[in-house]
Amino acid sequence: MTAIPLAPLPPDVAESVAEAGAQQVNLYHALSHAPDLLRAWIHFAWALRGHTATSRRLRELMILRTAALHHSQYEWHQHRRMAREVGVTEYQVAELEMWRTSDAFEPEERAALALTDAIIAGHVPEEIIGELERHFDHAQRVELTVTAAFYAMVPRVLDALAVPVEGREPERTRQRRAASAGSDGALG
Repeated sequence: MTAIPLAPLPPDVAESVAEAGAQQVNLYHALSHAPDLLRAWIHFAWALRGHTATSRRLRELMILRTAALHHSQYEWHQHRRMAREVGVTEYQVAELEMWRTSDAFEPEERAALALTDAIIAGHVPEEIIGELERHFDHAQRVELTVTAAFYAMVPRVLDALAVPVEGREPERTRQRRAASAGSDGALG
């Protein structure tokens, strides 16, 4: 059961999502109850995933790590596909839990994953900062820090609102959304 019902996206947001070729995911439908926050969320999240100073592949590894550490099925489900699309290998996904000792990761990936773990733990020690300095410039470090922090927040929002993974919504929610999307049930 969702803690908050899934609502239709505001028309301008639905149009932006469609123009971007993105999906109207359940998280957006939950956030639709606060349209200004939804708009800000999408703008911020898309900026982190889009035009950036670090590779999308590296940031998706970090996002998968936040999903794993928070046991977030929703975040894992969404970003597993995105990670695959940008070149994260099945081997890396399988080894993510053991990133510190696995040969699947390069030193700069280990530095970013260490940052992710530290942010989730609530403290970034000097040795992690030093390792980041060896691999990333200031703009990249800010970007990686904000990525890890934002995607550490996402599972907390998902959990508090009990946002279901797509296809796992209660039947009446799926029927209501299909009816609001039109006779063919397409959501965009």
